[in-house]
Amino acid sequence: MTGKIYSGGNSSETFLEFAAPDLLAERESWLNHLQNERRLADKTLDAYERDSRQFLMFLTGYIGEKPAIKHLANLKPVDLRGFLATRRKAGAGARTLGRGLAGIRSFIRYLEKKNLASSAGITAMRSPRQPQSLPKPLAVNDALRMTDMDEQSQEEPWIAARDATILTLLYGCGLRISEALALTPADFPDQATGSLRIAGKGGKVRIVPLLPMIDLAVKEYLNLCPYHLEPDSPLFRGARGGKLQPAVLQRAMRLMRSAFGLPDTATPHALRHSFATHLLASGGDLRTIQELLGHASLSTTQVYTAVDSEKLFDIVASAHPRA
Repeated sequence: MTGKIYSGGNSSETFLEFAAPDLLAERESWLNHLQNERRLADKTLDAYERDSRQFLMFLTGYIGEKPAIKHLANLKPVDLRGFLATRRKAGAGARTLGRGLAGIRSFIRYLEKKNLASSAGITAMRSPRQPQSLPKPLAVNDALRMTDMDEQSQEEPWIAARDATILTLLYGCGLRISEALALTPADFPDQATGSLRIAGKGGKVRIVPLLPMIDLAVKEYLNLCPYHLEPDSPLFRGARGGKLQPAVLQRAMRLMRSAFGLPDTATPHALRHSFATHLLASGGDLRTIQELLGHASLSTTQVYTAVDSEKLFDIVASAHPRA
């Protein structure tokens, strides 16, 4: 098989205690398939590795021996319910259980394509009901204040410009923090096109408009940054010149939200939520917002309609004479 060999998670000698060699080999083949052909994000890969390992550890006690391919050939819903019940007793929530079931379902279907198992049992299983949690965007004024260089918590001008630029990218382009920190100077050679190419989850590329204010923020940061930046090197640097880590920006935003009296939900990712919510409130359509955010499914984007509706109800409740 070509491509990289999956090396994440805990696929080590310890795992051999919980699976027969034939199953271990197929599991590694599946993980490599997810990495090289499906191009899943590293965090998703690690979660699927962990979830499948926990399931096979459960089977070891459930069937009284190391699980082999034959034990996964005809799994029944009762077997999977036993696993979910065990994980629930260990404190796993609905989201964790749902993701775990998704990983096992992916593995079984991979085996099914090779005529090694049947997915009938796991297909009959419903995922645990997920609690609906709505995104918590910032108010427009708070979002603008967060992206203002003069409001940054850092005293060093170039670091204040760096933080303001990153937060402006999150709010002005709807980027994830990982996407902003992956940018290089080569991504901003000549902004006559007024757009950015962003490589998102699963390697999916999308084009996002680059507002003039963002271009100006980037230029200001580049003008103040004391380090020489190669075209293909990380654009945003830490105080000592290395690649900036997300925790540094998250800490800076904690200081700002404390100073501004904002809730704990005012995180860097909340600026991405604010981007989508404020666009929707101003007349943006869901399909466009889906493309700008890089969501694979429109259902993921539709959660912002609930946020906007909630805001409308709040306005009516506070402003209507009969409220």
